[in-house]
Amino acid sequence: MDDDFQKAAEFHGHTCPGLAMGYRVAKYVKEHYPRAKDEELVCIAENKSCSVDAIQSILGCTAGKGNLILKDNGKQVFTVYSRDKDKALRIYFKGNVFRGLDALRQKLSLGELGPEEKKEMEGLRSKVIEDILSAKDEDLLSVREVDIPAPEKARIYPSLKCQECGEAFMEILGRTAKGKVVCKDCYEKMVC
Repeated sequence: MDDDFQKAAEFHGHTCPGLAMGYRVAKYVKEHYPRAKDEELVCIAENKSCSVDAIQSILGCTAGKGNLILKDNGKQVFTVYSRDKDKALRIYFKGNVFRGLDALRQKLSLGELGPEEKKEMEGLRSKVIEDILSAKDEDLLSVREVDIPAPEKARIYPSLKCQECGEAFMEILGRTAKGKVVCKDCYEKMVC
């Protein structure tokens, strides 16, 4: 296990096939672009899975800096835009890694996985992780350069105090209801 994968696992909390998938995407990107210190690199992730944690850990694309954009299409697709090179790569993780695991994963989610099946699942998961980490890029990743407009840089907006609950919120996300400027939560409560 290399240092980047170990750091990603520490960030994520455990190793799993999803983390390994994100690691392979991030490793590929890192070979072409340096890690983001600020917003030089922007990742548009088309999923909200374990793989995104590897992207955050290894590439420095995070929601907090505004250079991680989540568009949950349920796809293992990552478009990585380099502001320095004005270039973007769309990377699709095409490897069929969950072979043999789907039925066990379904049983696990339903709370129906027995002790023997848990052992079987752990063995399969370890094998899948090992396969992902050792496979060739071309067997796992479909990579193409895409032409996209430069993603907006993160903006900082002033805060307002909600006239209903008293909590501060970002001005641009405010709403007006019953003559008051309110946060989204209070707006939904007042209108519904």
